[in-house]
Amino acid sequence: MDRTADTATRASAIRAALARGDNESALAPATRWRTEAPDAAEAHFLAGISAAALGKIRSAIELIETAVTLDGQSEYHAQLARLYTLVRRDADAASSLAAAELSPPTDALGRDTMGCVYARLGDHAASLTHFAEAVRLAPVNTAFCYNQAAALSFLGRQDEAEHTLEGLLALAPEDARAHHLLAGLRRQTPDRNHIDRLSTVREATRTPRDRLLLGYALAKEIDDLADPRAAFAVLAETNAEHRATLPYRFADDAANFDAVEACWPTIAKARVANPSPASPIFIVGMPRTGTTLVDRILSSHPDVESAGELQAMPLAVKAAAGTRSRTVLDPETIRAAASADLGAIGRDYLARAASHASGTKPRIIDKFPGNFSYVGVIARALPNATIVCLRRNPMDTILANFRNLFAVGSRYYDYSYDLLDIAAYYQRFDRMMALWREVLPGRVLELQYETLVDNQQQETARLLDHCRLDWSDACLDFHTNAAPVSTPSAAQVRRPLYRDSVDRWRLHADALAPARDFLLRHGIAVD
Repeated sequence: MDRTADTATRASAIRAALARGDNESALAPATRWRTEAPDAAEAHFLAGISAAALGKIRSAIELIETAVTLDGQSEYHAQLARLYTLVRRDADAASSLAAAELSPPTDALGRDTMGCVYARLGDHAASLTHFAEAVRLAPVNTAFCYNQAAALSFLGRQDEAEHTLEGLLALAPEDARAHHLLAGLRRQTPDRNHIDRLSTVREATRTPRDRLLLGYALAKEIDDLADPRAAFAVLAETNAEHRATLPYRFADDAANFDAVEACWPTIAKARVANPSPASPIFIVGMPRTGTTLVDRILSSHPDVESAGELQAMPLAVKAAAGTRSRTVLDPETIRAAASADLGAIGRDYLARAASHASGTKPRIIDKFPGNFSYVGVIARALPNATIVCLRRNPMDTILANFRNLFAVGSRYYDYSYDLLDIAAYYQRFDRMMALWREVLPGRVLELQYETLVDNQQQETARLLDHCRLDWSDACLDFHTNAAPVSTPSAAQVRRPLYRDSVDRWRLHADALAPARDFLLRHGIAVD
């Protein structure tokens, strides 16, 4: 057998094993092959893909980097970009994407992979091109269809997203992700909703994750039809069912809050070598308090671009700490980072953030709400950074966190499935913001959501002044901003300001009474 035929035979057998999920059976022959033929790019590539499928991401990256060096074909670059995003090497992922774009893959998986990487980097317009091609090449692949629909929704093309999802559900009627995304595309009406279908599918579903998605979808649609109490009943049942599967303990979050507060004196005195003059804008706060709204207002300004919700600051702090714990934020990491060179953290942050912005505007926004824990680090590491914290009626904040399904796989949001957990989390958030108010006077603008809704122009002017931005009328017309939105607020921020969500908690006052009592016992006013 000649070498070309041998390569094709070996590659075909290994790819077949990968296709059927037999990853161990793929890795062994791929490893033998690359050992016997160290210049065979395909051997290194398939060994890398096999290793990645087995969770050996760093080894996989090394193997595929070798494949790229030997033969820089687009499939290799696309898969390498995907793996880089898994270890948060976003700049490297962007570079690999650019290389893959020189001659994009001709197969559906390769195109979908490129779309997924663009989406992770926040470039949803670029992702859509690849998702659409993947669907064209493999129209019955429901995963590709879902990715295309999600990109369409992020870009505000809701009708096209709905059409794509209905096509997906015709192929896979029980696809819970599709049902959940579909429910959130628009406000449902008595004449046009999916309640009966959702109820039927949910009743037949036993998979916990699918039941979670379907429960949220059903509650949302029932709520749209002006039956908030029935919707809340479905939501409460859904959240209780999911909460029972989680190992979450509020004590773990409390330990993080304790560590941040205890380490502030060290952070306040830490070395800040060669601080960057850059002036990013950080929007922080509890989720679902108006952070996306303020992001849209500011990114409507001609000098400002939104980079989305970045993990750049948590990752920069984690890197500086050098801890090996599996979580990004934990007491060990906080203590280790407190005495690090904060100037280096600031520069690392900016390098990580750069991959998520076009660089065509002077200022960028990072609207990761959880950065409220890093306010002390941000203030010192980036002396010219602007920090805005959204505040909202505590009870509306608790309800909004309970009603919203965040990234299910993220441990940041495990508190959000139980009303008392949310109340406890809110109380510590409130206490932390009081600390920053005391030790960093004037550094953080605390913007009240309800005041912004009632006095849009006045509060927008105050916001722009704090961010050292000139007035722009475009900031009042934020709802016309065509930039993508990938947060749960996507539909809301494409509307002018409205008061629908103000004091919404009163509709569920009885169910929320224990949370309200908890806040009152901790000195937090709720009326």
